[in-house]
Amino acid sequence: MEQYTWRGCNTPWLLMNGRSRHDVRMNATATPSITWRICPFDQLTLRELSNILMARQLVFSLEQNCVYLDADGHDETAWHIAAWSAGHRVPQAYARLLAPGVKYDEPSIGRVLTTSASRGTGLGLDLVQRSIALSHDVFPGHAIRISAQSRLEAFYEKAGFIVQGDQYMEDGIAHTEMLLPPSR
Repeated sequence: MEQYTWRGCNTPWLLMNGRSRHDVRMNATATPSITWRICPFDQLTLRELSNILMARQLVFSLEQNCVYLDADGHDETAWHIAAWSAGHRVPQAYARLLAPGVKYDEPSIGRVLTTSASRGTGLGLDLVQRSIALSHDVFPGHAIRISAQSRLEAFYEKAGFIVQGDQYMEDGIAHTEMLLPPSR
C-alpha cells in the first residue's frame, strides 16, 4: 500500500500566458503527472483552499447547474484529498473525508469531483480508492457511507460500495445512499 505524506507540499501553481483558466494545459498531448496532497484542513495553504473551492464551484455549481450551500461548515474538520497537475490551477480531482458522527454514524467521503480535463482517465477511481485507504488509516474498522449521485452508482460499486435504500433528491439531483462495509 502506498505511503501518504500528510505534511508538506510542492504543488505547482502555474498561470499560462497570464491566464488563470483551470482547463489550460501545458501540453495537451502529454499525460500530466499528478501530485497527491492529502491533509487536514489546517494544513491546506490559502491558495490550495481557494483553488479547491474554485474546482467545487466549477463542477457542482456551473457544470451541474446546482445551487446549494457548499460552505457547510464541515471543511474545517475534514481531511482533504486533492490531485494537482502542472498546467492546471485547480485540482484535477478532489474529495473530502468527514469523521464518524459528522454527517453519518460512519466516516463519509463527499464533494467528490473530477474536472472536465481529467475525466475518463481513471483519476476519479484513483481518488475514491485513495479516499477509502485514508478512511481505513484514520478511522480503522469503520464502514464508509456516501451520498452518491445516482447516475454514478455503478462507478462507486466498482470501488465496493453497496446501494442502501431508494433514490432521493438532494439539491435537485437524484442521489443514492451507499455503504462500503468495514475492511476485514
